[in-house]
Amino acid sequence: MKHGGRGIRGWNTHHLGVDGSGVIVAHALTGGHVDDATTAIDLIAAVDGALACVTADAAYDTVGVYEAAAGHGATVVIPPTRTAAVSRWGPRSSAQDRTIEAVEEVGRRRWKKEARYDRQGRVENAFFRYKSILGESLRARSPGGQGTEAVLACNILNQMTALGTPASYRIGG
Repeated sequence: MKHGGRGIRGWNTHHLGVDGSGVIVAHALTGGHVDDATTAIDLIAAVDGALACVTADAAYDTVGVYEAAAGHGATVVIPPTRTAAVSRWGPRSSAQDRTIEAVEEVGRRRWKKEARYDRQGRVENAFFRYKSILGESLRARSPGGQGTEAVLACNILNQMTALGTPASYRIGG
């Protein structure tokens, strides 16, 4: 028998909140077992001041996220899950019901275009920059060290964003 054994490995998830210019305004490092929507509520609460909009994917389509966003004066742009239905009685958010009705009325693709769901791509771009520049995994082994590494990584990316992002222009017809 070997000494020490293999240990237990698990996933950590790094959640980012990004503003319209690509700056990381909130982040959280959680274990892989933590619900995304629950973490989103904490990210919304971590932002100081009012928010204009909270945009996320369907994993965040919960009453709690809608309520947290409303508490900051934000509109919510989250596509409902495929099986979502308007609540007939229950604690569902009226904003969430309006989103479900709008998607049913005009279709998912048109709703995404009208609601400007494309802004969700800014978060995906932030993750792309994170992974391209800093790597896909944390180097620290202890939970405290991983938390510090995540904070430093977000600060580095924000400093790089402050220095300037490339300007892209369409050329041709």
